[in-house]
Amino acid sequence: MIHGTHVFDKEPTLTGATAVASTPMFAPWNGQGRVFYKIRKDVVAPRHFRESEDLGTIAVRYVVTSEGEVHTRIRIDAIFAETAHRRLHLSDGTVESSEFKAIQEHLQAIQFAAEEAADAKRRRDSAELVRQTVIRQREDETTRLAAARSSVQDLEQRINAMRHEVERRVKPPGADLKSAPFRTAAKVKTLAAYTEVVIVIVTPPWYGVETPDGQRGWMPVDQLESLP
Repeated sequence: MIHGTHVFDKEPTLTGATAVASTPMFAPWNGQGRVFYKIRKDVVAPRHFRESEDLGTIAVRYVVTSEGEVHTRIRIDAIFAETAHRRLHLSDGTVESSEFKAIQEHLQAIQFAAEEAADAKRRRDSAELVRQTVIRQREDETTRLAAARSSVQDLEQRINAMRHEVERRVKPPGADLKSAPFRTAAKVKTLAAYTEVVIVIVTPPWYGVETPDGQRGWMPVDQLESLP
């Protein structure tokens, strides 16, 4: 599409544009940077091109120039050429500014998605660290129990104590496993009453848990109970 212009009032955005390697509507670009083009043919007197009339083609040129390692400059030019009379009509600036805004919004969406992915990775890493810590604690405790072997009763008491620390079960009549630690978060699945889960993250009102089938999510503390 080409932003910032249209033909009919009920269609505020002009669709049907195609990317091209070059167009004679612009002189060859001899400056720095990479050049991209898109055109839309068979347009009738598009809006925001000075004194445009008759049937013709819109061409938009983008010149992208790198400025250092983190900054990029983009130049945008738009022109309308009448098919019959070959007259050229420059944009009044609306097309250029609208195209730049669309590019900026797209880049912001990409940046936001990258930040969301990085945040999700940090959460996964945190959960994995907690899980590994619990595993190491289990291994250390098992080693100490094996070394002590004071009695079978003592061993069973220690194992039960460990289970009570890191395992819980769902209270009747069952509860939802959430994707995030708040009530309005999306439901991952519904767990039946007495389903046993392993705690991998501990917060005052919520537990990050793992179900027997490996599903992870969040549950309110008050919907879980200790194992009998």
